[in-house]
Amino acid sequence: MRTIGLLGGMSWESTAEYYRIINETVRERLGGTHSARLMLHSVDFHEIEQFQHNDQWELATEAMIVGARSVVAGGAECLVICTNTMHRMADDVQEAIDIPLLHIADGTAAAVIAADVHRPGLLGTRFTMEHDFYRGRLEQLHGLDVVVPDDDDRTTIHDVIYEELIFGVTTEASKAAYLEVIGRLNDAGADGVIAGCTEIELLVTAEDLEIAYFPTTRLHAEAAVDWALS
Repeated sequence: MRTIGLLGGMSWESTAEYYRIINETVRERLGGTHSARLMLHSVDFHEIEQFQHNDQWELATEAMIVGARSVVAGGAECLVICTNTMHRMADDVQEAIDIPLLHIADGTAAAVIAADVHRPGLLGTRFTMEHDFYRGRLEQLHGLDVVVPDDDDRTTIHDVIYEELIFGVTTEASKAAYLEVIGRLNDAGADGVIAGCTEIELLVTAEDLEIAYFPTTRLHAEAAVDWALS
């Protein structure tokens, strides 16, 4: 089994899910008392969140590279960035390290394609829904036709993430609002929905929906296990 490097804390609520899912998946596949070999570098999310909202992406990139090099120094053999939004600088981080970075959009796209979904709706932070680093990878590298919510719905999705989910807060009102947004995406032609923020899975599950649902935290974590055990 190879050692997985986790670059997390963005937020720690979802990084805890990565840790749980990876270890549970290793135990399921190997049995007994097996667990994953992991190295974790967890940032102070306040600093990262400030960089995001102040459009200081160069500083955010520097912080991500420091974290990535930390897990490499600790013996990690691959890197998993435990957040969708911070894949904005995935290419820069990959150039700074000599181990493979397992991109969250690639594992997600593989699951979408395997489910015969062609026009997935994308939920996430405004950065993920509006910038090209994520949607563009899904479209240009994997041939998907991605649908995003309108501006008002993007505000709803983003605000719930930063005002509730990163603090571990889930409410029925916010869940209902998310389901309404998903319904409108479905009406607009989406034949599935990508939970493109790792905290969204804390609020909405596949059991809540009648269309295909792609939880990126779980898909990313399972892809990491696939790699570690391959």
